[in-house]
Amino acid sequence: MNTLLHSQADTIIRSALSAVHPARGMQRALAGFQPPAGRLILIAAGKAAWTMAEAALPMLPPPDAGLIVTKYGHSRGPLPGMEIRETGHPLPDNSSCAAGLRALELVQGLTEDDTVLLLLSGGASALFELPRIPLAELEDVTSQLLSCGAGIGEINTVRAAFSSLKGGRFGAACAPARVVSVLLSDVGDASPDYIGGGPAAQKAPEKGEARRIALKYGLRLSHSALALLEEDPPALAVVPEQIVIGSVRDLIRSAAEACRRLGYETIVLPELLSGEASVTGEWMGRLGRYYSEMPFPRAFIAGGETVVHVTGSGKGGRNQELALAAAPYLRGCSAAVFSLGSDGSDGPTEAAGGYADGDTAEHLEAQGGSAGRFLRDNNSYYALARTRGLIFTGPTGTNVNDVAVLLCRPKE
Repeated sequence: MNTLLHSQADTIIRSALSAVHPARGMQRALAGFQPPAGRLILIAAGKAAWTMAEAALPMLPPPDAGLIVTKYGHSRGPLPGMEIRETGHPLPDNSSCAAGLRALELVQGLTEDDTVLLLLSGGASALFELPRIPLAELEDVTSQLLSCGAGIGEINTVRAAFSSLKGGRFGAACAPARVVSVLLSDVGDASPDYIGGGPAAQKAPEKGEARRIALKYGLRLSHSALALLEEDPPALAVVPEQIVIGSVRDLIRSAAEACRRLGYETIVLPELLSGEASVTGEWMGRLGRYYSEMPFPRAFIAGGETVVHVTGSGKGGRNQELALAAAPYLRGCSAAVFSLGSDGSDGPTEAAGGYADGDTAEHLEAQGGSAGRFLRDNNSYYALARTRGLIFTGPTGTNVNDVAVLLCRPKE
C-alpha cells in the first residue's frame, strides 16, 4: 500500500464529511422559522435523522410530538421530546412499517394552525414505510430494483406507487396543517421530491411513470401490485415547503478544497457519477495510469451514485466495487482511487467504501486472488479486506450521496 496516498485519502475523507454535517445547514434553514399558533409536530426520517433532529431542537420551541426514524445503530441516544425508532435499510422491515404507522398517527386531526416540520435525509424510503402491498412483496420488489441497475429516481418512483407515505401521500395526510420539509439531499441533481421517496413531495410522480419503469426492468409483480401502478397520483391539498440544506455538490466542493490544500492540481468532473460501478472504476484506473506519468500531482473528483448489476453471491457495495475495478489499471503506478458513501455505509456492509492504489492488484495476486475474479462474484468487500482497502467511518450523521477521488503523483 502507498502509505502517502492512503494517508492523504484519509485527510480528504475527513474534510469532505465535516463540510456536509447537517448542523451547519440546519442553522440556515431554521433561522427564520416562525413557531405555529397551534401544535408543532417534528418528524425526522433517514440515515441522518438523529443528527438533524439534534441540530434542530435548540432552535425550536418544545415540539408537541416528535419522532426520529433512523437506521439500526445510527441513533446516538435520547433527545428531549423525541420518540426514537431504528428500522431496516436498505430493505424495509416490520419496524419500518411500525414507524410509518406511528408517523401517520402523530399527524391525525391537525388544523390550519398546526405545523409539521419534516427533517428528511436519504434512506428514509426504506426506514419510514407503510406499504400498500404485503411487506414480503415490497422487500422483493426493492431487491429487484437494487440489483437490476435502476437509478435512485426510478427506484423511488416505483416504490412510491406501493406506499401509503411516499410520493406526497404523507404530506397529504398532514392537511390542512402547514408542512415544512428540511432536506439533506442524496439524489444528485434530481428534484427534492425524490429525497427519501418524497413523503412530502410538492408534485407526485406522473401517472403511468412507475409502470413504465417496471416494464423497462422486467420487474416481477403480483396482479394487485400491477393494479396500483395504474392508479392516479395523490391530490395535494397543501403544497409543502421545501428547504435543501446539503447535497453531493457540497461534498465534492469540500473534497476538492482538501485536495488543493495537499498540493494537487484538482479537476472536478462536471457530470455526476452514474452507470456501472465497475465500468466507472476501470475508467478512473485508466485515467490514473495516464496521469501518474505527469510531472506534478493531479486529482480528479466526481460525485453521484453508480449502480451494480448483481450476478454473483459475494459481499460488497458500489463504492467498494468501483475501487476494486480500478486496481488492475493502477498496477505499479503512484496513484490511488477511493470512493465512499457519505453516510458511512456502502451497500449491505459496515464499510463506507473502498480504496485501491498501485499495489492493490499485486497484493491480491500474492494471496492467490485477482480483482477480476472477485468482481465477477460481486465480492469486493473480501478482496479489499485482504489489502487493507476498506474504508470505515462508522455512521457519519449525514447522507449526501457518494464521492470518488483519483489521486495521481509522479514517482519519486
